[in-house]
Amino acid sequence: MLKTKKLQSIVKGFANHRRIQIMELLKGYPEISVSEISTRLKVNFKTISEHTRRLALSGLVLKRYKGSNVLHVLSPLGNNILKFLRILE
Repeated sequence: MLKTKKLQSIVKGFANHRRIQIMELLKGYPEISVSEISTRLKVNFKTISEHTRRLALSGLVLKRYKGSNVLHVLSPLGNNILKFLRILE
């Protein structure tokens, strides 16, 4: 049962077109801030902030603190999920 709950959390983590866009962006531009993600995707800062939070909670994105900046990078699990999604295309 525990394993299926974890899988559910991962699936919910990427079950949104915006979150998949963020993951794809992080694949090409690792270690960028929410502000940079927001600018590149032309999406509201608060919206991106919430999506990156959910991606981090599900283990798909990692956060690294550098001074007052929070940089985001795709986790190994996030990389695997992107590969999986490309198979589904």
